[in-house]
Amino acid sequence: MQTQLKEKSYLELCPANDARPPNVGPSRLREAIEASWTAIAPFWPLQNLVAVNPLQGLEDLPFEEALFEAAVWFQQRDLPPSMDAVNRETIKWCQAFFDEGQATITMPLRDRGLYQAWRVLAPHDRLLHGGDAARRAWLAALPPQPEAAIAESLRKLDIPPAHQTRFMMLLLTTLPGWAAHIKYRTDWSASEPVHPHPVTHADYLAVRLAITCALWPEARDLLGWHARARQTEQRAAGAHQAIAQAELVYRESLLRSLAGRASIPAQHERAPRAQLVFCIDVRSEPFRRALESCGDYETFGFAGFFGVPVRVKDTVTGESHASCPVLLEPRHLVRESPACSPAGREQVQAGHLRLDLAKRLYQSTKYTLSAPFALVEAMGPVNGAWMALRCLAPVWAERLRDRISGLVKPVAAVASDISAIPVPDRCDYAETALRTMGLTKSFARLVLLCGHGSTTRNNAYATSLDCGACGGRHGATNARVLAAILNDPWVREDLIGRGIRIPGTTQFVAAEHDTTTDEVTVHAESLTNPGLQQILAQLRDDLETARASNSQRRAAELGFRGTQSDGAKHMFRRSRDWAQVRPEWGLARNAAFIAAPRELTRELDLEGRAFLHSYDWRQDPEGTALSLILTAPMVVAQWINAQYLFSTLDNVAFGSGSKVTKNITGKVGVMQGNASDLMHGLPLQSVCSGDGDPWHQPQRLLAIVRAPRDRVRDIVQRQPILRKLLGNGWVSLACIDPVDDQAWLLARDLLSWQEALA
Repeated sequence: MQTQLKEKSYLELCPANDARPPNVGPSRLREAIEASWTAIAPFWPLQNLVAVNPLQGLEDLPFEEALFEAAVWFQQRDLPPSMDAVNRETIKWCQAFFDEGQATITMPLRDRGLYQAWRVLAPHDRLLHGGDAARRAWLAALPPQPEAAIAESLRKLDIPPAHQTRFMMLLLTTLPGWAAHIKYRTDWSASEPVHPHPVTHADYLAVRLAITCALWPEARDLLGWHARARQTEQRAAGAHQAIAQAELVYRESLLRSLAGRASIPAQHERAPRAQLVFCIDVRSEPFRRALESCGDYETFGFAGFFGVPVRVKDTVTGESHASCPVLLEPRHLVRESPACSPAGREQVQAGHLRLDLAKRLYQSTKYTLSAPFALVEAMGPVNGAWMALRCLAPVWAERLRDRISGLVKPVAAVASDISAIPVPDRCDYAETALRTMGLTKSFARLVLLCGHGSTTRNNAYATSLDCGACGGRHGATNARVLAAILNDPWVREDLIGRGIRIPGTTQFVAAEHDTTTDEVTVHAESLTNPGLQQILAQLRDDLETARASNSQRRAAELGFRGTQSDGAKHMFRRSRDWAQVRPEWGLARNAAFIAAPRELTRELDLEGRAFLHSYDWRQDPEGTALSLILTAPMVVAQWINAQYLFSTLDNVAFGSGSKVTKNITGKVGVMQGNASDLMHGLPLQSVCSGDGDPWHQPQRLLAIVRAPRDRVRDIVQRQPILRKLLGNGWVSLACIDPVDDQAWLLARDLLSWQEALA
């Protein structure tokens, strides 16, 4: 029934018969309101940008049909001029309501919600009523309930009930950026604190419809415009053909390489010098390969939140955030504090308050009506010199800034308190993490859990380069949490009963990989064993060697030509340069998700295009771990893949345009110019090396699993999310079957396998 409703919403042409039933009840209207939002995907604010498929609302359709529907609903460039006028006024009100501290004078009454605040203020907006007394009176008399206002507006515009869902969808898809932010606020922010400025689906549609009534009484014409766009759309078929061809070439090459290594035996069951667990992020793959070439190291891939769904609270700033995939709800609160004496913590707290006060004072002075003139006169020479230093010598500017900041606020290591996580839960998290990645024996004396984040300056999209598995945040906290759990004597004792014996000589240590500079910071403040310190010292040297090697490769991809040592310096400089539009390539060119033992991929150059998740089918007889991998990390990888695909395919409709011409609005998102829609994707510079030269290759995710194909098929058929993504062609699934060491491709009927390399 749900599928039929969606097909009708997306595909049914406007019928010629405009006859409508005499009465439409409130329940039918509520259904129409919710149905109109089905095509809208959520988009997260700048503080925690999370990759998402911009066509998530169309995933119930086959990929080929979704491309067509996307072109019809989202990619139409030439809107009716009157619709542009409606959009301008909607943007203005959205900017005012959703502001998160950028505006000097804030919109009043926001605590009442979007519609209630707008209803009170709208009659005073001359741009809405144009001085017309009747129109102003109509605005002032709007019903107090948004659903009633929607019904009245639809009657005023003479929209037949048969077309009401479609018409409301058009009001959303002709300004999809703000609709996407509202979809996040209404459907995906439950784990965040209650927002003081509430909004609902009905709120936004009530405002949108009322503005349309005021500015475009003939808006019913939008239905005809949409029908004509549907009849003339021709881009989708060509786009699908190009995507499919790129996928075919890549899939055959990769599967041929993997199938040729399928029979390689596992390494000897002995403990290496050290073991390192990295996030599955594609940027980890070349770094892991560079490190493995430096010595006797074994690396694993695991989702960067390390299987611990937590909310992190900074006891110094008082701020908190969820540090787990957005598909999960945080279950525990972890408090982070300076790892120093009480007196030292007081100094850090006082320093933070001083810096925060100075920043707020400067910002408040800068954004008042008259003070900026005096501020320019007083601070002009200092700001001018500082800007020149940041432009000409960004590394020196960064060092000066850190030194001054350190004088005000002392730098201290951070400790994560896991006392709020009950011991039984700690034991479950430990077993799940170790079994899922296949690390259940042959433990090294030193095991590094390596989260990741990025370092950039003046970059509105900075959090999109951080760990998606940590909700668009840095992953060091989750690494510290799991390290503390695995070092817990009670946990280790319990794991023995579960068949996992961690030697008493093994120590887990947290670290963080900076994906922009390739620096790895090891948080080993409590490591006192001389033997482990010696291993760590050698590991630090080898991490620096791997950094130099990988930085050279990454710098070359960004157009730099120089020696290996110069490559590392170049990437470090890019991370500190406030004028740099491409500090790193992020996850561009991602194409595959591989769940297999490291032996399958260890000596292959995957070019930083594959998410690598460690998985050993022999340790997972029931398929529990594989089911978890395919329904969580693989789905997140598909979101990332789709965001890069569509941001490249149409950077105006699904991306954010150029960084050079963007403006931040309300601290929640970016616009192009001063009155565009809220841009809801990746910027041009993240996917293209030039305006017309894509760096990312648009193709759907290829998931590859090393496991018996009957087991894989059974898991797929049990999981609705996998049936949808694989059956509709959003992801293709290949299996390297250990029974025959052949590569097989799962057909979209989800029942049969085809030889992938026939």
